[in-house]
Amino acid sequence: MSESFISVGALGDGFAADPNILEPTSDLDGESFELELEGARTTLSLSGGVARFAGDVETPGFPARVTSVRDGVYLLDGVVEQGGTTTSVTAVLDAADGLVTLVEGTLPDDAVRAESAYTRVQRGDEPTGVTARIRHGRVAGSTAPLHAPTTELVGMRNRYTYSPNEAYEHVYLTPDLYTWHCLQGVEKGLADTDRCHHVTIRDRLTLFVWREKIVPTLGLILVDLERMKTDGKIFGNDGFDTTTFVNFPVGARAEVLNVTDHVVDPAGVEA
Repeated sequence: MSESFISVGALGDGFAADPNILEPTSDLDGESFELELEGARTTLSLSGGVARFAGDVETPGFPARVTSVRDGVYLLDGVVEQGGTTTSVTAVLDAADGLVTLVEGTLPDDAVRAESAYTRVQRGDEPTGVTARIRHGRVAGSTAPLHAPTTELVGMRNRYTYSPNEAYEHVYLTPDLYTWHCLQGVEKGLADTDRCHHVTIRDRLTLFVWREKIVPTLGLILVDLERMKTDGKIFGNDGFDTTTFVNFPVGARAEVLNVTDHVVDPAGVEA
C-alpha cells in the first residue's frame, strides 16, 4: 500500500507495464478538418503523426497520438509548448457526424501550488489549480447537435483494470465530483474526491475529464459502455515540480459494479 501520494511521473512508470491501451491509428494521417468551435474557426491537420491547429485556435505542430475506441470516433492527444506555457491538447472528433470537442488543460504554477485548498475555497476558487477549457464544435458543413454535458455515468461505481498490476474504481457522485480509489498498483490504498466533467459523444460513449487537487493532474478518458473499454491519457509533472512534464496513454477494461439512483422528493429529502 502506498504510504503517501506519488508524482505523476511515478504513476506513469506504474502504468507502463503491459497496459490495456489501444494501438494508435493512422486513419486521419494526411487529413484536415475545418472546424467551427464556439465562434472560433480553425483548421485541424495531421501529417506524419504531427497535428496542428491554424486559425482562431492556433498551435505549432505537435506529436499526436490518435486512437479510435468506437468506429468513426477519434481521440487525438498531445502536448503543446507555446509562449512559455505547456498545454495539454486533446480533440475528440466524430468524423461520421462532423462533431468535435476540444479540451485544453494546464497545470498550476509554483504560487498556486503553495496555496492550500482551504485558502482557495475561502477566496471562492476551486480546490484544484488544474484548468480544463472544454469547447464543442462542428466540422464545417455539419448540422448535427453538438456534444453536450451528460449524467450517464452519475450513480455508477465502475472498476477499471489498466494492466495486470493496476486497477482502480471510480464512483461518479455528481456531474462535477467523483471519487477514485486505487485497488491495486503503485497507488494502492489511496483515494480522493476530485472535480470532473462528463460529455456525451455518442450513445453509451462518454468523455470523462478529471482534475486532481493534491498532486496536480489532468486525466481524460473515453468510456465506452458498449465495448466496456476506455482509452485516454494522464498529464502532469514528472516529479514534484513545475518544470518537467509527462503525458502518457491509459486504457482499461471496464466493469460496472453497481448503480445507485438517488430519488429525491420535492421537499429535498431522499426517498
